[in-house]
Amino acid sequence: MRDGASRDLGRLLDPRTVVVLGGDPAIRAIRQSDRLGFDGPIWPVHPTRRSLAGRPVYASLDDLPGVPDAAFVAVNRRVTIEVVHLLAAMGCGGAVLYASGFAEAGPEGARLQEQLTAGHDMPLVGPNCYGTINAGSGAVLWPDVQGCGRVDSGPALISQSGNIALNLTMNRRGVSFSHVISLGNQASVTAEECLMYLAGRPEVTAVGLYLESIIDPVGFGRAALACQATRTPVVVLKAGQTDRSERITASHTAALSAPAEAYDTLFERYGVIGADSLAGFVTTLGFLHTVGPLPGNRLVSLSCSGGEAALVADRAAHHRVVFEPFPPDHAARVEASLSAYSTANNPLDYHTFIWGDRDALERCFREVLGGRFDAALLVIDWPSEESDDSDWWPSLQAFKSAVIATGTPGLALASLPENLPDRIREYASSHGLAVAYSIDEALAAAAAAAAAGRWFGSRPPSLHSPSRAFAGKATTLDEPSSKALLRDAGIPVPEGIVLAAPRPADGFSPPGHLRFPVVAKMVGPDHKSVLEGVVTGISTSDELAHAVGRLGDGGRRVLVEEQVTGVVAELLLSVRHESTIGQVLTVGAGGTRVELLADTLTLLLPTSSEVLADRLAGLRIARHLADTHGPPGIDAGRLATVIDRLGALLADRPNLVEVEINPLVLTPDEVWAVDALATARAENPS
Repeated sequence: MRDGASRDLGRLLDPRTVVVLGGDPAIRAIRQSDRLGFDGPIWPVHPTRRSLAGRPVYASLDDLPGVPDAAFVAVNRRVTIEVVHLLAAMGCGGAVLYASGFAEAGPEGARLQEQLTAGHDMPLVGPNCYGTINAGSGAVLWPDVQGCGRVDSGPALISQSGNIALNLTMNRRGVSFSHVISLGNQASVTAEECLMYLAGRPEVTAVGLYLESIIDPVGFGRAALACQATRTPVVVLKAGQTDRSERITASHTAALSAPAEAYDTLFERYGVIGADSLAGFVTTLGFLHTVGPLPGNRLVSLSCSGGEAALVADRAAHHRVVFEPFPPDHAARVEASLSAYSTANNPLDYHTFIWGDRDALERCFREVLGGRFDAALLVIDWPSEESDDSDWWPSLQAFKSAVIATGTPGLALASLPENLPDRIREYASSHGLAVAYSIDEALAAAAAAAAAGRWFGSRPPSLHSPSRAFAGKATTLDEPSSKALLRDAGIPVPEGIVLAAPRPADGFSPPGHLRFPVVAKMVGPDHKSVLEGVVTGISTSDELAHAVGRLGDGGRRVLVEEQVTGVVAELLLSVRHESTIGQVLTVGAGGTRVELLADTLTLLLPTSSEVLADRLAGLRIARHLADTHGPPGIDAGRLATVIDRLGALLADRPNLVEVEINPLVLTPDEVWAVDALATARAENPS
């Protein structure tokens, strides 16, 4: 089942009664539930054994004393199919399927996987998965060791890799998960469906997703919007960022992966926070659990060394955080709390003159945190176990007190992971401080929390439209054909005419009603300018005759168009159908130097002129135009009209995959599609 957003996963993910089927993996699942203190009945089923993990065994499902809420099925793949249908018939709430050898194993396995879901709607996690952990109730449908402990609340984890999920439960960073769901092949229950369920769970403080693919992008957006409604931040670590990684993930769980850029647009649209490493992923979830979303990204950093302060300032350039200078009056108060040799900068080096003096440190830290900051960082690398650490405690304790007194969210961090011992992390966490094991992890977590704060304060976007499936070889239409599509869609295109096998002649005039200056282009090659297939600035009949004669030599067709004048800027504008995601927009600096400038942004359509204007402001070309031509720089409203029409064109033409305009020329009062190429291929009848 793919569209299961309306199904109730409560019995499966929060069961009161559990049945386990199989041998050793079933025993391990029982023991893990016992370790977490699950107090509901667990019913082992096995045809020959009399007891499993100290419990009496039932010979078959027919012998059970009741209908189970959830089942852990650890038998071979063919028996798994039989068991699933028996469970569905008896009204079980759902099952975890441990067996492999399904869609990830090839065509035969894919056919077997289809049999799992035929004729019923019972939720299935897997196959080819580890299963589920509910650390609130202690219900563990999981065939291996795991590091979760009982918690009242915490971040939840959804993972398309069982081993990644297992490893993350073992983290030594103080992040304790409330739920862990290892999805496997997603034959039935999907990441989107789990995200929707977790959005409504009060014990879930954030959701982390390790994803290799997304089956239902629209469903994912709907679930992300549900998380926004409950103020539940979502963090994703997406695998498949390179071609080789994408091939590996596809063979791992039969995943269908779109390019990383397309996923980035989907995540950005729905306020999902991206992580680029496992360490950053876990640190961000821990920060969001301990501190929660931040109202902004203005940070202050405290360290007893100018070197550490400089490192923080340097690394801040790589993250969406700011370290604003202290205003003069605030700087004066901070300097009064320091030694005569100290200067109030942000990041702040509070120097070793007050090192070890708890009262002096607390006066300084309270003065610093009394400013307008959204969060405060304390860089403090702890000495080894055999060293005397008595001089380190005053800084950590003073920071804790200042954070509590001022209400400023605080994060304690070390510059190296080995310099933050477990006992120090536990002390910090027990007093409401977030922790990080490097400067970059700390800055990334703070930036993510600020992004979550912005997202919760914004107006939810509308759901985007799903993409179509295509098959067959793609064909690039020539420029005249591509422009004809644009003209029909209401997008301004220069007046022009195509000359078939033209020959030069004396006194050659612009064909039809075209006016000088004109441009002549060779029809056919994608990169005409590279092949010297474009002649611009033609202002006389003789120049036109010469250009048409050269470009049309050998019987080639030539496009002659009026040249757009009064050019303010040249943009690249592309809309394409991205497999499994939807319509993806790329816009930015265009013209012949588009690859060199690499100044573009991507968005998922549809979008609004307000969102477009906000994102355009980050482009170098937009800032340049605003400086040279004044506001609005790039008219987002006019550009949004072209984008809407381009999106509608692709929606109305089933064979179109992509339309690229380069350049889209901006003049003081119009936009023109000066060059365009459309790509089309056969639509998949399935």
